Amino acid sequence: MSLSTDPRLLALAQSFRTTLRHAVYLSRSMDSDGELTTMQMSTLSMAAEQPLRVSRVAANLGIRVPSATEQIIKLEQAGLVRRQPDPTDSRAVLVQLTDKGREAWTAAGTRRNESVAALLDQLDDDERATLAAALPIIEKLTSTT
Repeated sequence: MSLSTDPRLLALAQSFRTTLRHAVYLSRSMDSDGELTTMQMSTLSMAAEQPLRVSRVAANLGIRVPSATEQIIKLEQAGLVRRQPDPTDSRAVLVQLTDKGREAWTAAGTRRNESVAALLDQLDDDERATLAAALPIIEKLTSTT
């Protein structure tokens, strides 16, 4: 992939990155009274979809495997996840939500959705429709492989 030097594309890229950064700040500020940190919530979200290798958790969080392992051990000690050997690779470990972890993840997600819904309530119908139309594009750009 070649780097673009189109000034309009670079300006759009900067604006998009700034907006994503602000969205991360907003996400981190939600549910600050909850028991789960943003990183823990992210880890639970990843493991909620399917059992996940520790190395994938680390890559998705942008941290090293030892740091991800430390986070996962804390979640395991809280009874929210369990680690198990990967049946396809004896060197790897999979992380999976426990029932308690799924309940905690669901409850925190509900609280955070309510916070975002309150923000969305400040928009008019056209703004909400524009946002809804943009979501598939944002998903396409941010989806991990």
